[in-house]
Amino acid sequence: MDTTTMMNEIRRLKQEKNVIIMAHLYQPDEIQAVADYTGDSLGLSRLAKEAKESVIMFCGVKFMAETAKILSPNKRVVLPRMDALCFMAAMVNEEEIHEMRKKHPGAAVVSYVNSTTEVKAVSDYCCTSANAVNLCRNIPEQEVIFVPDKNLGAYIAQQVPEKSFYFVSGFCPTHHRLSIEDVEQARKDYPGVRILAHPECQRQVLDLVDFIGSTSQILSEAKESDEKRLIIATEEGTLYRLRKESPEKEFILLSNELVCENMKRIKLEDLYQSMLTLEPEITVEEELRAKASVALERMLQFS
Repeated sequence: MDTTTMMNEIRRLKQEKNVIIMAHLYQPDEIQAVADYTGDSLGLSRLAKEAKESVIMFCGVKFMAETAKILSPNKRVVLPRMDALCFMAAMVNEEEIHEMRKKHPGAAVVSYVNSTTEVKAVSDYCCTSANAVNLCRNIPEQEVIFVPDKNLGAYIAQQVPEKSFYFVSGFCPTHHRLSIEDVEQARKDYPGVRILAHPECQRQVLDLVDFIGSTSQILSEAKESDEKRLIIATEEGTLYRLRKESPEKEFILLSNELVCENMKRIKLEDLYQSMLTLEPEITVEEELRAKASVALERMLQFS
C-alpha cells in the first residue's frame, strides 16, 4: 500500500471506528498530516479531557498517552508503539522524590508532564513548559522541588526569583545537546536572524537566543512575527506546522541534531495497524490513576 492510500485508509477508519488521532508536534510529518489535532503537551492534555470520541489514538511517547488515559479514564487510549518512551521521564523516580521531600519538607513537588505516572502520583502539581512559570509563580508554597528537567527548572527559577527551587539531574537529551557553538555558528551563517528556543535547552544556550518559549509559544511567536526568516531551536518536527501555517516564511533548524528518536518511532504503518486493531491499549491501574490525576487537574487550572 502506498503512502497516499494508507493515509486515506487511516482517515476512513477514523470515521468508522469513532477515533480521534492526536499527535505531538514532534511527530513525523505524515503522522501530523493525518492527525485530527496536533499540539504540545498542554494542548494535547486539554483535548484528551474534552474529546468526545470513544477512542484516542495517541501519536507521541508513552507518558503522553498515559496522561490522556489518566484524564479520560472511560476512553480507550491507544499508542501505536509501546517502545516510544521518553528518556527524560526515566531520569527520576518516586523514591527520589520521597527523599527530596525529607530534605525539603515544606516544598511543593512540581513534576514536568514529561514524567512517569508513578512520579505524577507522588507530586503536588504537574506542569508543561507552556504553563510552568505561571504555575510555580502562583502556587502558595515558597519552595519548589522541580523534576525531572533541570534545564527547564533553572529557567523557571530565573523567572520566579522570589521562590527557592531544588532539582534532580534530569534533562531532555535532544535539547540538552545544543551548545553555545551551535548558536554562534548560526549567528555567523544567518546574521540578524532571530533564534527561538525551547526552555529545555541549557542555560548558557538560552542566554544567547532572542526568544524562549514552549513549542506552542514558539509557534505563536513565529506566526505573528513580521520577519521572513527565523531560526528554530527545538525538535525538528515543529517545522511541519510552522511551514504549514506560514508558507511564506523560511524556518531554519538551529542544529541537525534536534531530532528525538523516540518521537520518530511511530511510523505511518504502525498507525495504520493500530487503526485496524485499536491496539496496543494503554492501561493505568485505577488507584495510581486517581493519585496522578490530582497533579494533572491542577496543571489544567493554570493553563
